[in-house]
Amino acid sequence: MNRYTLIGTGIAVIIAVAALFIAANSEGNQETGTSDFDMFASNSLVDYGGDAVSFEEFRGRPLVINSWAVWCPFCRKELPDFAELQKEFGDQIVVIAVDRQEPLEKAKGYTDELGISNNLLFLLDSSDSFYKSIGGFSMPETIFVNSNGEIVVHKRGPMELGEMREYTNKIVNKENSL
Repeated sequence: MNRYTLIGTGIAVIIAVAALFIAANSEGNQETGTSDFDMFASNSLVDYGGDAVSFEEFRGRPLVINSWAVWCPFCRKELPDFAELQKEFGDQIVVIAVDRQEPLEKAKGYTDELGISNNLLFLLDSSDSFYKSIGGFSMPETIFVNSNGEIVVHKRGPMELGEMREYTNKIVNKENSL
């Protein structure tokens, strides 16, 4: 009986640890610190002008990449905040907003309505390749990448501008301290 109690306790501990891990990841952000740029670097998407844009063009630069869609209610609030973030940080970062599987007319019409189409780089991802490459499973999803290609923060779900600034400072301040 003692042996079974020990085994049962071990299984309960494993389940509890797994539940804590899942809960921590579902709270919204992961601070990974891993070099993950290569998992999405080869993706080539299309900008609003119809030009192909590869993430490779941004290798070595701090990036804020947001995955969004017109149907996402949180995105309506966040997109203007990302435009403000790009304005505030200027050349220190590149903010890229990747639309998930929507036609140009729909995506651009939406950002035109918000008055931000020219305030940051918008890319269209008709195959959803970027979202899949980062293991996306919620909306919106945003990654903060430092110049070493490390995803410093992977935020799942909506953010306020203050939180965006906090995470952006992590990738910019690291760059300035090197």
